[in-house]
Amino acid sequence: MPAEVNSVREKSIAEELGIQKGDIVLSVDGNKMSDMIDYNFYCKSELITLELQKLSGEIEEIEIEKDFDEDLGIIFESAVFDRIKPCCNHCIFCFVDQQPKGLRDTLYVKDDDYRLSYLQGTYITLTNITDKDRERIKRMHLGPFYVSIHTTNPELRVKMLNNPNAGRALENLKWFRKNKIPFHAQIVLCPGYNDGEELKRTLDDLAELKNTVLSTAIVPVGVTQFRQNKLKQVDKACAVKTLEIASKYKRVCCSDEFFMLADKEIPPAKYYGNFSQLEDGVGAIRLLLENFKRTALPKKLKKPVKFVFATSFAAKNALEYICKKLNRIKNLTCSVMPVKSTYWGKDINVAGLITSEDLINTVKNCEADFVVIPSVMLSPYTELFLDGKTLDYVKSKTKKEFFVVRDIYSVSELTDWLMDNKS
Repeated sequence: MPAEVNSVREKSIAEELGIQKGDIVLSVDGNKMSDMIDYNFYCKSELITLELQKLSGEIEEIEIEKDFDEDLGIIFESAVFDRIKPCCNHCIFCFVDQQPKGLRDTLYVKDDDYRLSYLQGTYITLTNITDKDRERIKRMHLGPFYVSIHTTNPELRVKMLNNPNAGRALENLKWFRKNKIPFHAQIVLCPGYNDGEELKRTLDDLAELKNTVLSTAIVPVGVTQFRQNKLKQVDKACAVKTLEIASKYKRVCCSDEFFMLADKEIPPAKYYGNFSQLEDGVGAIRLLLENFKRTALPKKLKKPVKFVFATSFAAKNALEYICKKLNRIKNLTCSVMPVKSTYWGKDINVAGLITSEDLINTVKNCEADFVVIPSVMLSPYTELFLDGKTLDYVKSKTKKEFFVVRDIYSVSELTDWLMDNKS
């Protein structure tokens, strides 16, 4: 796709120039661009010429004088302006492959693009990296990347990824080390495949790469009722064993689910280092609790208000702790209602997979002035749930007002609202 403008930031250079949604950036200083990496590189100058195709079709050349590192304020439709590198794997644990029909179209896209990994933190398997890609990575010294390792046993990796190139792709890890390209590692733990002794082997191999590996996250495989090849899910015994193995290595963290499955408390903040793999559920609950502890709260609200937190079972304990603190505020009543996943199956317990119908069934009969939900239930920059239904649809079915928390690691929007409505 071309470098199409989605929006521009307020009070930015782009806004001053009248750049708007639908315009297309054709080149910077005569240089064509394949992605945001090119765009950012060519824009690092005090004087640039932007070639722009307006929504009307008219072509304009705009000379821009700015600070060397100053951002123009353009938000593009995609971080990649040419064809996204597709995923060539058929992993035994792939969540995309086990989804039913009828969900948002974007949920069926399987990318494995090193550029998106660098720009947006998506995970790549390194099975489709070419010599040309490596040359560019080395020349521009890109990184860090987020790499789905799963196992360093070549034969096992071929089996788990269902790709004959999967084992050979591990040579890229040593290439990263040689060229000082840092990366974060991810391991999706599948009992009976890459747990136990195989996990030890993988962690030993990663340890040999030393500080090239910035962090390693271990997450449990997600097993839904739609999966055809039945995988074992992580149970308490497996969780306990995995936590024990991981504890013997530096910069290796298990996701929050392992601690809940093992009936252990979420570790202190120092366990997670700089919380580098939050999107994988590694440290999300701890960061939420730590941020909430530092939040200023009012003693009393102007009038009685009742909030209900509709959330996943994974976040239930943390939000019950937060509600206990909030209920000390006079005129405020808070409670937690975990959403049961009937759509995906009882073993899926994360907020990002809650559908509109499951949410409706949970909160339709509750008493609340506001139902609080995290933004991860919705597609980014939209109000669409996984099943394509809108937030307005949910409101119409439940007759409730909803409060969407954008910063899920601090609930700052909610606490700001409380301060604005204090007595």
